[in-house]
Formats: sequence, C-alpha cells, structure tokens
Amino acid sequence: MIPGEIVIVGAAETDVGKVPELDELALRSVAAHRALADAGLKLKDIDGLACSVAWPVDVAHYIGISPQWVDGTTVGGCSPLIHVRHAAAAISAGLCETVLILHGESGRSHVGRSGRAFTADSLPGQFEFPFGSHGAPTLFTIPAVRFLEATETTEAQLAAVPAMQSIWSENNPRAWRGTRVTVEDVLDSPIVAWPFHLLECCVVTDGGGALLVTSRSKAEARGSDRPLVYLLGSGEAVDSPMVTFLENTTSSLAFRKSSELAFASARLNRRDIDHLMIYDAFAHVPLFGLEDLGFVKRGEAGAFVAEGNTAPGGSLPMNTNGGGLCYTHTGMYGMFAIQEAVRQLRGEGFRQAPRVTTSFVQGVGGYFATAASLIMSNRAP
Repeated sequence: MIPGEIVIVGAAETDVGKVPELDELALRSVAAHRALADAGLKLKDIDGLACSVAWPVDVAHYIGISPQWVDGTTVGGCSPLIHVRHAAAAISAGLCETVLILHGESGRSHVGRSGRAFTADSLPGQFEFPFGSHGAPTLFTIPAVRFLEATETTEAQLAAVPAMQSIWSENNPRAWRGTRVTVEDVLDSPIVAWPFHLLECCVVTDGGGALLVTSRSKAEARGSDRPLVYLLGSGEAVDSPMVTFLENTTSSLAFRKSSELAFASARLNRRDIDHLMIYDAFAHVPLFGLEDLGFVKRGEAGAFVAEGNTAPGGSLPMNTNGGGLCYTHTGMYGMFAIQEAVRQLRGEGFRQAPRVTTSFVQGVGGYFATAASLIMSNRAP
C-alpha cells in the first residue's frame, strides 16, 4: 500500500454508555447509517464489509447489502484496526472499492450478545483457567505486576494514567466517567485485583461504531464536504494466546512488531506523530505502549505520564477521549480509539488537541495476544 492512497471518508459512533434498547446487530446498523450519513454515501455504494465476532453474512443481511468482499477477523479488541489494514489491502488489490467496517457490543446491557467464551478445550481453558486465572482483571495483573517491578514504575505512576485521561473526558456528556479524578482518588478506589484499583480498570458500556474506507482517487472523484483522513501505515502481529506464555511479560512483542511495520510502511518516525491513541483496557497498557512503540525509553513511561506529558497541554496528547478507562469500553475498544483519532484529525474532538496532523493508533487483543497499529493523517503525503 502506498501511504495516503487509502482514506477514511466516514466515521461515526452510536450512543454509548447504557443502550439497552439496541441489541448488537442493531448497534452495528445504527453505526453504519450514521457513518454513511457522515460520508454522504448510500448502502448501494458499499461493496465490502468487515466486522468481528458476528458472522459477516448475518450483518450484511441485517443491514441490507450484498458485499463482494468480507472480513470476519476476530482477534480481540484490535480487530477493527486489522479490518482497516485488510480493507486497505483489498481496495489496493482491486477486490472492492468501498468497505464498511462495523463494531457493536452490548457490553453492559447484554442484549443480543454473540458468543465469546473460551471453551474448556482451548489453550487458556486447559492451561490457565483450572489454576484460577480467568478474566481480564485477573490475567492482566501478571504483566502489570511484572512491568512495575522490572521498570521500577510506582503504583502512583500507574494511577496517573486514568487521572491524566480523566482530564480529557471531564464534562464530556458521552463519557461514562466524565469527572476529573486525581492520583489519590484512583488509589483510594477499591482494589479489584492487585495492583488494579477500580479506576484503573476500564468502564463497561454498550456502543458501536463504523468506518467507511475507500481509495483516495475514488473519494476525490466523488467529492465530499467532510475532511479526508489518509491512512499512511499499518501493522499487525501476534504473540501467545495465554498471558502466562507471552514472549516477555514486561514488554509486548506484538506491540513492537506491529508498530515497527506501521512506521516502516508510513515512512515516518516517532517525531512525526502529534497524537496517540493506545488501547487502555487497564492502566498499564498505555505504559507498555509508550515504551514498546518507542516514544519513551525503557522505564520512563510512568514518569512521562505522571509529569503531564500526555494530558492537555502536554508534549504528546494521548487517549484524548479519556480512553477505555473513562470514555467507553464495550468489551472490544479498538473502534473507539480509531474514531477519536479521526475526530482529532478532523478538528472535531470534544477536547481538541492543538496542531494534530498525524495520529498513531495502537490496539491490543486479549492479554497482549494480538496487536495492530495504524498511522493516519489529515494531510495527503
């Protein structure tokens, strides 16, 4: 893929938070129609479809399209990032022209939930669950504790992650946690599974989102009142499906590989990035991201965040919607990280960061099992 030849022409979210009136198919449908309206397109313009968890055929039938290209890749919360990468490859190869990427989860209300459970004969089911390691708050403590020890990151620095992100989400009516909190507030919140306090764990919400991806040439020929967002680079990678078998529990192999691919394909380096979205199901994940993506040196992420560098007015605005810790987290957060990057590049953020021209989005799936990276810009290369 040539940097900038693929563009996002439409992006939209459903209502987020508690949306019990919509099941997961309906969340996807509402998101699709909002994104189509955003792009000025019709259903008949769509010839490609990507979604995770649900069978793409079900989704296509529900919204009333018959695509000639589909992608049902489901590898956890970074799946929508991978869908963008796959859609770009398919469009570049001439397999389709305009791809609709959908996400919808009833993570809080559990209406029409698709199956997601690990089975007893899966690898985690055989080698982790029988020993009491089950569920995100339990399993993600392993890399979190090891990271704190290996990098000498303090619990106060870990608590600074949600504290700084709460500044971005403060007073946002769409944010589940729209109140600013301090490091002390975070440390005073109940322990869920050490070292995670409640405010260091993501919110639990309903919601959906949609993206429309096409070629730059087709977008320019069609014309649009909406700003184009150019895809400059992307990457994807995997590690172990079990957190206890990761290549390194203090650094994500998948993060390092996917980000290297993204920077190489975009022909950019860290100094070229103005804005950063790092998937944050728990407070330690952005710290892994800052170090594994190369924005700070080993052991510096905790202090970097605690000193305000990622907060409003900081040198590297990060998770500017408040992230999964404050804004929304339906169970798979990647779509919402992309949506916020698009808003910031369009100059439409609820709390807009200044001078954003290039955004890096980093996603994770499982417990560092998978990763995906996108680099986007509001300027054509």
